[in-house]
Amino acid sequence: MNKMSFQIAIDGPAGAGKSTIARKVAKQKGFIYVDTGAMYRAMAYYLLSKKVSPKDAQAIEENCQNADITICYEEGEQVVLLNGENVNGVIRSEAVGNMASASSPNPKVRERLTLLQKELAKTNNVVMDGRDIGTCVLPDADVKIYLTASSKVRAKRRFDELSAKGISCDIEQIEADIIKRDEQDMTRKVAPLKQAEDAVLLDSSHMTVDEVAGAILDLCEKREKGKEL
Repeated sequence: MNKMSFQIAIDGPAGAGKSTIARKVAKQKGFIYVDTGAMYRAMAYYLLSKKVSPKDAQAIEENCQNADITICYEEGEQVVLLNGENVNGVIRSEAVGNMASASSPNPKVRERLTLLQKELAKTNNVVMDGRDIGTCVLPDADVKIYLTASSKVRAKRRFDELSAKGISCDIEQIEADIIKRDEQDMTRKVAPLKQAEDAVLLDSSHMTVDEVAGAILDLCEKREKGKEL
């Protein structure tokens, strides 16, 4: 891919801290953090606005081609633009989330959003996180990270997060759900979760957020100096 930007790709399983780390690294570098999940939600919102049923795969495939979705920053805030309109305030509803769950596995939706994500990364310095960024979306990224942690650590993080919100939960069930999600992500037919051959493995099980971000920033500095990772 012909690019004029610096790209950081962070992949890994659910609960590894990808979004938290990606945001921190992007802020430190002055890069755009590309929230791929928000882009899928914007697509879902567009499909709902066109009265598309989540069960109608053909209608989803036909309509998704007309959605132009990108991310920019306005006064320090990340803004998701759908056909030029700021949709930050409407993409976090339960209805949009349900549509996103139904539409995101559609190969045509993934193909469309992957194209838009590639276009965004061509002309902007970006940090992008997900399941298939280093393998599919940004295969030529300057720095690729595979961020993981043990299922027990990820379950504990999620348990603490929910408990802090006053939500009753079972840590063993949370871990079981995480293990099941890992299996689904790693075995799905389209863009499965896996470590890119040239990605640096970071296990955050016993690292703080600052330590993980620091390690990634060190790798960026090496790459910027033309050194091998």
